[in-house]
Amino acid sequence: MTASPLPVDPFDLVIFGGTGDLALRKLLPAMFHRFVDGQVPAASRIIGVAREGLDDAGYRSLVRDVLADGGGASDRIEAFLPLLRYLPLDARKDEGWEAFAALVDEQPEHIRVFYLSTSPELFVDICNRLGSHGLNGPNSRVVLEKPIGRDLASAMCIIEAVGRVFSETQTFRIDHYLGKETVQNLLALRFGNALFEPLWNAGHIDHVQITVAETLGLGRRAGYYDRAGALRDMVQNHMLQLLCMVAMEPPASLAPDAVRDEKLKVLHALKPVDMRNVAQLTVRGQYKAGAIDGERVPGYLEELDDGHSNTETFVALKAEIANWRWAGVPFYLRTGKRLATRLSEIVVAFKSVPHSIFDASAGPLAHNRLVLRLQPDEGVKLWLTIKHPGPGGLRLRHVPLDMSFAEAFGVQQPDAYERLLLDVVRGNPTLFMRRDEVEAAWRWIDPILAAWGAAGEPPRPYAAGSWGPSAAVALIERDGRTWNEDSE
Repeated sequence: MTASPLPVDPFDLVIFGGTGDLALRKLLPAMFHRFVDGQVPAASRIIGVAREGLDDAGYRSLVRDVLADGGGASDRIEAFLPLLRYLPLDARKDEGWEAFAALVDEQPEHIRVFYLSTSPELFVDICNRLGSHGLNGPNSRVVLEKPIGRDLASAMCIIEAVGRVFSETQTFRIDHYLGKETVQNLLALRFGNALFEPLWNAGHIDHVQITVAETLGLGRRAGYYDRAGALRDMVQNHMLQLLCMVAMEPPASLAPDAVRDEKLKVLHALKPVDMRNVAQLTVRGQYKAGAIDGERVPGYLEELDDGHSNTETFVALKAEIANWRWAGVPFYLRTGKRLATRLSEIVVAFKSVPHSIFDASAGPLAHNRLVLRLQPDEGVKLWLTIKHPGPGGLRLRHVPLDMSFAEAFGVQQPDAYERLLLDVVRGNPTLFMRRDEVEAAWRWIDPILAAWGAAGEPPRPYAAGSWGPSAAVALIERDGRTWNEDSE
């Protein structure tokens, strides 16, 4: 039986950057799907704010085309469009803010969610103007997209400045990976099944791999990405958050701070990576021209206007957690653009049996592996060793117990933003980063950036369509392990 969706109170969702890629590709479709499922009250409003000179009708026409391209039913789209409003506004100029405040104040009883789908450089300006126009009342929340800052110092400047306008309970630092169904199910697998948690430690787990691979290049993000790079864009937030979910101790409950307290402990326990060991524990790369799905794609430098950059588009690193549960267990992280396939997964590789009773004719014994797929097909796969059916001796085979969420439950899984946006409306911060988590993550990342800068070495080239530089393979294979690249 499918559970009925929980309703929310009427709200105003204000999207700064309302004509941008994130708004059109993720945020607005997410709200449309929640509307279709009956979770968005008809009195709610979605207000797009951007510099483009559109009016309500023009914005609705733009969104209509986006939703239609995504397969939305025309009658449901037409029912959704009246919720949309639009106001042209430059966040750094005074003009238009009085009209904006008047528009928002038309519904003073509504919950107000201000989603800053903009460059982080605009976060402080926007929040200061919201505060100066009295739009930061107790029923208001602000959502900050990652990454917050470029390093610890700039992150702290943003956190402190936003904190002078919105309290910590009003501030939601979003990481959409924490809204994915598989990440939620990691909690259920670990803490809802007696099978796994007793084995979830250094005594039974050999290593953990976390991979976030993209086949796309820069697209419309060239300006932002070349200033950030893969370490800031993916590792500092998404991948460290996934690591925390895998490695954290059992929280006392699912109360927001109980979960976030345990994640923070993991970040504090990460062994430093700095000048002394960065060459041994990290690999940075940059894609060159190659082929994706049989088609030639340009290299990173070809996609830039000036054709010169030392920004990394690939990172692989080995992390270790200095506590009793994980002592000696390596966590291998890798992420990159223009890789062989689009894939996000967590692999928990268990140790081999201590003694094999089988002779050589049975075949090799393989590690049990728990593979949690975040995309493109969310699900869980547990690899086991069994006997191959039939007579003629005992032959071993490594096979998966494979569970796809879409197939198991007969429904398409909601996008992460659908869950997270309504969590903001409800005021539930469990799946959002607390300020001390952001600070702790940057404290671990900053020495890596500093060591790379001091070394002055360019990123290693790799062909688009490959799995990254050969040095990334060496990083894990010199420990006697291999990257999980099963296509089954």
